[in-house]
Amino acid sequence: MATTRRAEMPTDPPDPDGDQALAGVRGGSLPSQPDGGTTTGVIECRELAGGALDGRLGGNAASIRATACALAKVGSAVAVVLVEGISDQIALETAAVGRGRDLEAERVVIVPIGGAHAIGRFLTRLGPLGARVRLAGLCDLREEEVFRRGLDMNHVGAPRTRTDMERLGFYVCVNDLEDELIRALGAARVEALFDSQGDLRSFRSFQSQPAWRGQQPEAQLWRFLRSSSRRNLRYARLLVEAAVGRDTLPRPLDALLATV
Repeated sequence: MATTRRAEMPTDPPDPDGDQALAGVRGGSLPSQPDGGTTTGVIECRELAGGALDGRLGGNAASIRATACALAKVGSAVAVVLVEGISDQIALETAAVGRGRDLEAERVVIVPIGGAHAIGRFLTRLGPLGARVRLAGLCDLREEEVFRRGLDMNHVGAPRTRTDMERLGFYVCVNDLEDELIRALGAARVEALFDSQGDLRSFRSFQSQPAWRGQQPEAQLWRFLRSSSRRNLRYARLLVEAAVGRDTLPRPLDALLATV
């Protein structure tokens, strides 16, 4: 009988990326535009966004820059959504476009914080914005308690359950974003998407590896997506577009967008 095998991803340690991106946010002040509001800074942020969507960029440098670009917009935001990483940001922004929304025009900013353990630091820095900004967020199941503690310690609320977190605008992906999207589309449709993108042969090769041979297709798909940061970023957009097209967008993404 086939068994499900999920390689355990290491729990995120305290991540320096968020601290580096926050380095310019001191004493409660928040930058209004990247690089002092220069045209170059804005163009760089747009190029970064395009590169991430296409899967050309990845790694810590891209994460730090993406966070800095998002933070540059929060001073004029009416809503700020805190997410663990760039793939979550891409997924939510893609879902918003699919729903006919323009988050930039609505002044809704999605901030990748460089790992769940940075949530407290970001909530602290965003505190000076006060009640005029609606806070929301998205995390994986294994980081639910980390987010819950961060919200409590920073007096955003005192959530004890997932329902409490949702009342505050913070949603949990079970088990994570990739799991949610694979379930939303089904294994066959994800494989068809791989085929359309020229990745099916690579996936078949991955399936033949001894550690993954005979495992459940959903587990294989999950690991294949997570095995490359660039692939993960590219498919964050592609999978969400497919889910929106079939009206099967995972509930955490759909519900979060409805709150901001």
